[in-house]
Amino acid sequence: MVRTTRRLSGDNAENLAFERLERAGLEPVTRNYHCRRGEIDLIMLDGDCLVFVEVRYRGGGARQNAVATVDRHKQRKLIQTASVYLSSNPRFRHHPCRFDVVGIDRQSNGDDEVTWLRDAFRS
Repeated sequence: MVRTTRRLSGDNAENLAFERLERAGLEPVTRNYHCRRGEIDLIMLDGDCLVFVEVRYRGGGARQNAVATVDRHKQRKLIQTASVYLSSNPRFRHHPCRFDVVGIDRQSNGDDEVTWLRDAFRS
């Protein structure tokens, strides 16, 4: 299977986010969960809390930062996908849950700036 440059950038961003979260003490549950409702990039445990993580990458010159691209529509889709995950994985039924966003923005000097927004969907 040929990987596009965009997909490779997404994979690299997801790996960077995964390593960052793991270093912070979160434990991996699954990666790239798919169902007919959508996809969740990372699912991890933070203590007893089940964390659904959306990873966003924006290359240099993007008009808005990566975190800002998770709009209400995307949030709703992630919540629906998480609901499907929870219904098919009853061992997590009684765990508290939250949604985090990890944004990775390529800076003009070529470095990646990582922003981790915990509990991103709370107002």
